[in-house]
Amino acid sequence: MTNFQQVTPFLHVPDLPQALDFFTGVLGFAVLFRQDNYAYIHRETVGFRLMEAEPGCAPAPHGGFAYYIDVRDVDALYAELKPRLDTLPPRDVHGPADKSYRQRELLVRAPDGNLIAFGMAMPDVAKA
Repeated sequence: MTNFQQVTPFLHVPDLPQALDFFTGVLGFAVLFRQDNYAYIHRETVGFRLMEAEPGCAPAPHGGFAYYIDVRDVDALYAELKPRLDTLPPRDVHGPADKSYRQRELLVRAPDGNLIAFGMAMPDVAKA
């Protein structure tokens, strides 16, 4: 039996209500706990701890891969999320797309500028 269960990184966000709207309303996470400037959100085996940054101390948007979530079927996730993803600016959603590094990925930019990546390993193609 393993002891480690999951990693739940802290996301420091400039606006907690806006982040909660995005993660719950667009990406389908549930709020399991909220108090003051902190919330714990979860979906299946993935959790994030959202912490609202102090005024004037909000981190600058990452602009690149910030959080990567491995999924079994990125296309099924995209189909589920598509109606909500369509409410975002088109530049904030990319994929699903096959990448040269053998991953199929869906990239979604959060309101704070950080990139949430959902990816799955692409099956090896049998060589003839």
